[in-house]
Amino acid sequence: MVSLSTWLRYIAHKFEYSVSFSWQNYKGGHITEKQVSDSVWKNLLQGRLTYVHLNRGEQMAPTIPGQSGTLLVRKIPATDPTRVFVGDVVVVRDPEKSGHYLIRRLSAIEGYEMVSKDEKETPFILDKDECWVLADNEALNPKEANDSRTFGPVRIGNIVGRVIYYMQTAVDHGPVQNSHFGMQKDSPVLAVELDVDEMARRMPKE
Repeated sequence: MVSLSTWLRYIAHKFEYSVSFSWQNYKGGHITEKQVSDSVWKNLLQGRLTYVHLNRGEQMAPTIPGQSGTLLVRKIPATDPTRVFVGDVVVVRDPEKSGHYLIRRLSAIEGYEMVSKDEKETPFILDKDECWVLADNEALNPKEANDSRTFGPVRIGNIVGRVIYYMQTAVDHGPVQNSHFGMQKDSPVLAVELDVDEMARRMPKE
């Protein structure tokens, strides 16, 4: 049973998302100024803050175990350092394959100094709107991990969501460990929108 305070926090997050999403659509020319308020109300009343994403690969083990499964992702329409935080597991557009997405952990944002373990490489500072994403699986080499160690910094605007729950099997599932701030923001969303049965139905077929 979801408490009233949780519902109120959820509705506040949903309103913020609806306004941000509608404003982005207006700026992108997808809707007119007169349609903005209708879009806000439609998303507030009918929309969801999450979607189910199919996961394949072992790059995020042990955080997300197994070779395949389903993930519950919180949508983030306009990404900046006030909406995603270092330590979050995020869905980011693959910088090398158009239309593809990667699940990686946000490890640094603009202003961070990046220092390589290889002393021959010169340290550098991430520019405005840049971020650094890494795989969690330390057993993989950088090429296998396919993260910022191979393709470099990515635009923070290419992050489209934060992974808040995983399911490997019907009995192996649970919340994803994100940053403290991320988990605080996502707790009412998870409480209201988590549907384990739906995630199980969406499990990839072996």
